[in-house]
Amino acid sequence: MKLAVVGGGSTYTPELIDGFSRLRDTLPIEELVLVDPAADRLELVGGLARRIFAKQGHPGRIVTTSDLDAGVADADAVLLQLRVGGQAARNQDETWPLECGCIGQETTGAGGLAKALRTVPVVLDIAERVRRTNPNAWIIDFTNPVGIVTRALLQAGHKAVGLCNVAIGFQRKFARLLDVTPGEVHLDHVGLNHLTWELGVRLGGPDGENVLPKLLAEHGDTIADDLRMPRAIVDRLGVVPSYYLRYFYAHDEVVRELGTKPSRAAEVAAMERELLAMYGDPALDEKPALLAKRGGAFYSEAAVDLASSLLGSGGTPVQVVNTYNRGTLPFLPDDAVIEVQARVDGTGATPLAVPELDPLYAGLIANVTAYEDLALEAALRGGRDRVFKALLAHPLIGQFEYAEALTDKLIAHNREHLAWT
Repeated sequence: MKLAVVGGGSTYTPELIDGFSRLRDTLPIEELVLVDPAADRLELVGGLARRIFAKQGHPGRIVTTSDLDAGVADADAVLLQLRVGGQAARNQDETWPLECGCIGQETTGAGGLAKALRTVPVVLDIAERVRRTNPNAWIIDFTNPVGIVTRALLQAGHKAVGLCNVAIGFQRKFARLLDVTPGEVHLDHVGLNHLTWELGVRLGGPDGENVLPKLLAEHGDTIADDLRMPRAIVDRLGVVPSYYLRYFYAHDEVVRELGTKPSRAAEVAAMERELLAMYGDPALDEKPALLAKRGGAFYSEAAVDLASSLLGSGGTPVQVVNTYNRGTLPFLPDDAVIEVQARVDGTGATPLAVPELDPLYAGLIANVTAYEDLALEAALRGGRDRVFKALLAHPLIGQFEYAEALTDKLIAHNREHLAWT
């Protein structure tokens, strides 16, 4: 089995390598290719990756290359984890929206649109090159904004599934609180990427006992603290919203906070410099503890589970992924991309049925889906007017004065990445 990781020079990669190594019986990789145009980073990450495999006794071969076509040739699956423009572009995404009093975040609001505009054309070019060399390869997208990027891939006819680590993070947290193994915890996870709610927490499988009321009663303070939301709000909802919902439920409070501290991108950039220095130490043969602060917790385990199911080597039958709606949420188009429980096998991901949603959730999902439609149109076709319409449609913006100003700022800060400017 051959896997390729595009963006393999990311500081995330040792997390992925650690999972591949520990879970080699589930996903028996013979060759792993790390592809990245940044040769200096790739050398450091690749060296640590080989040492991790060696320490844990993994027999697979790790290859590093800056040649995309060679790297993905004959791959059974290609994982995408790239960041167009690097942390510098992310820092801009997180700062210039604040000048208009709007959220500055890399996947939500105006910053999220900027990332989509930079990313979609690059991902589609990569996917076309994968298809030319190996049309049967699965593409697993971890590149944000996952929902928009996955929809672009699916619309273009690629064999693609989107992946996020939010659900597996909740699964692990709830398992600890319940004192059970993660495999015993099944989530009623519904929504869009970075716009989800846990409507139920079931023990033993999709039809198991719903213990969410017990979780909230006994551990509500802990859960609310993790979300950075008031306990009273979580109790009132009776569900567990993703921490990304704080951008919607406490927008003004978050804007004030973001204006008083360095951007997350600045923090991550400093962390990456430290991590890369560690990766260059020939004595290091495991992922460092600092990597846990970088983000992407449990990404490796989710990736192994998904890849093994798609490639027929095992994997959990039901997983939370990003895939076509296909009538699952009846108020959305069939070709909207949603993030829900799905049955995953060699044919792809088939969403499981979900109960009728409260309008409180359905309304926001529909609104953000409309924004994502317009965002994808802007990413594919370009044009100032399309950018403006996407921003005006976003529920965190929604005013023409803000949309006009943000359109100008977005284009000014991203001109080098937008072919149509």
